[in-house]
Amino acid sequence: MIEQELRKKEFVYRGKIIDELKQINIREFAKLTTSRQRRAILRNFQEIENFVNRCKSKINKNKKIRTHKRTIIIVPEMIGMNIQVYNGNKFIPVQIIGEMLGHRLGEFAPSRGRITHSKSGVGSTKGSKSKSKK
Repeated sequence: MIEQELRKKEFVYRGKIIDELKQINIREFAKLTTSRQRRAILRNFQEIENFVNRCKSKINKNKKIRTHKRTIIIVPEMIGMNIQVYNGNKFIPVQIIGEMLGHRLGEFAPSRGRITHSKSGVGSTKGSKSKSKK
């Protein structure tokens, strides 16, 4: 009983474990996704399949996987891959995990930087202005 509680919870996507998902093809996986994702997968089925095959061949050659294709939907065959996605400025490394299934590659490589504002300068607040002499 205690051993079962200590074990890490196994990732499940729509009632299927990762091993089952890797066995099915991309069109079968599309049936498990939401309507928007399903439409995108079925419309770009060939492009996704070519991308996965290109990734597998690059892994066999021990090369980095770099892509500009931010709209590719993540499918089970990509799990475990380390893909570098272009954000318009540089390539951002993305490690594909189970929770990313059905999302697009571009969601994990933000194209806009995080804004941090500096402290306000002299004269920017009402209290720091000098009073005029009468």
